[in-house]
Amino acid sequence: MINRAVLVGRLTKDPELRHTANDIPVATFTLAVNRPFSNQSGEREADFIPCVVWRRQAETVERFLSKGSLVGVEGRIQTRSYDDQDGNRKYITEIVADSVQFLETRAMSEQSSSDAPPPQEPKRYESRNEPRKQENKEQTKQDRIPDVSISEDDLPF
Repeated sequence: MINRAVLVGRLTKDPELRHTANDIPVATFTLAVNRPFSNQSGEREADFIPCVVWRRQAETVERFLSKGSLVGVEGRIQTRSYDDQDGNRKYITEIVADSVQFLETRAMSEQSSSDAPPPQEPKRYESRNEPRKQENKEQTKQDRIPDVSISEDDLPF
C-alpha cells in the first residue's frame, strides 16, 4: 500500500507548538496550496490543508516558519475521528509530515508578506472550446520566425 503526499504551499498562519502528556513536541499548521486551474470566473482557488509535524522538526518549524512562509511538505494522509461535546462524530483529514523543507529564506518570506505587490490578474488559458484569435497568433509568429530558405535537396526525407 502507498500513502504519500507531497505539497508545496504557504502557511496561512504561524505554526502552533504544543507538547503531549509525555512531553513530545507537536506542531500544527495549515498550508494553502494553489489548484492548477482557474474556476469559471478565471480566479485561482486554493486548498487549505492541515499538517502535523512531530518532535525536533516540530520545534524547528515553530521557530523558523511564520505566516506566508513557502514550504514543501512530504508525508502521509491520516484520517481520524472523535466525538464532540454534543456526541456528534467529527472526522479530520490531515497530512502527518515526515519532512518539511523551507523553500525560501526568512528575509524572502518577510518581504513577500509585507511588501507584496498587489495580486495580478490570473493568467487566462485558452479552452479547447473557445475560438482562437488567429490574426494575432499569425502576426506574432511572423515577427518571431526569421525567413529561412531550404531547398528540397537539404531535406532528409
